[in-house]
Amino acid sequence: MELSVFVDESGDFGEYDYHAPYYIISLVFHNQSNDIQSDLSHFNDELAYLNLSNHCVHAGPIIRSEEEYKGMSLDERRKILKKLMAFIRHIDISYKTIYIEKKHIKDSIEATGKLSKQLSSLIRENMDLFCSFDVVKIYYDNGQVEVTRVLSSVFNALLENVEFRKVIPSQYRLFQVADLICTLKLTELKLENHTLSKSEKAFFEDERTLKKNYLKPIKKKEL
Repeated sequence: MELSVFVDESGDFGEYDYHAPYYIISLVFHNQSNDIQSDLSHFNDELAYLNLSNHCVHAGPIIRSEEEYKGMSLDERRKILKKLMAFIRHIDISYKTIYIEKKHIKDSIEATGKLSKQLSSLIRENMDLFCSFDVVKIYYDNGQVEVTRVLSSVFNALLENVEFRKVIPSQYRLFQVADLICTLKLTELKLENHTLSKSEKAFFEDERTLKKNYLKPIKKKEL
């Protein structure tokens, strides 16, 4: 049996910035024995109906109306995330997020240390799960060197059945799921601290809608 782990991050290891106060890593777990092919096909068809065939969904720019979503209406952008949320609700996956608040961190060494400890705790708390698989495959796009180091050092230190794969985000829908989970975790943290941006407030309408349509459904998938 194989456990696939799709990893994405939000933020950077630079100095504290009020606009990007957190560093978040999300890990999406999928038991390859659980077939999601029909759900994938349905999600791809749903995107095709929106004239987005073979489109790589990128949650942050959708919310902020950036990059390829710049010319789209608010309603069009909401539809894309709603399709992705529906896909997540139907498939058998789980996830976990770890994060640090950068204003309490001195430098990248301390940041990687704290994230490594959190990842170690996550693996130890679920050791029976990880060890029940013949192989645990970690999928990451190697976007940030520090994250690659954290993943490699911690997983290799605690598990013997680990393999690493460098991915291209557009080729894996579950990597795009990890991206959305990072974005929603950041949104949740900003909501708690009353620091949502104008674009986030506009996209999610109000606190009740954000919690009901996004945060609560995602929470049900947490490991």
